[in-house]
Amino acid sequence: MTTCHSQCSACCIAPTISSALPNMPLGKPAGVPCVNLDEMGRCSVYAQRPEVCRDFMPDPAVCGSNATEALRLLGALESATQSH
Repeated sequence: MTTCHSQCSACCIAPTISSALPNMPLGKPAGVPCVNLDEMGRCSVYAQRPEVCRDFMPDPAVCGSNATEALRLLGALESATQSH
């Protein structure tokens, strides 16, 4: 199992999250950091996060080898899967 990169938060920034989040009842748009990230890039409402967040598992294919690469890869995946 791959673990998260230290202070990464790419999965809480890059993708659109259409599910309601604590403090973000309408979800969040792509590229916008979740308001629940603390100053260390950790989820401050981890126990209350929605299922879509719980289901995300870090993987080298989408997380790369560091936080910068994870943000780039997840952003590219988000762009590629948006309906136009």
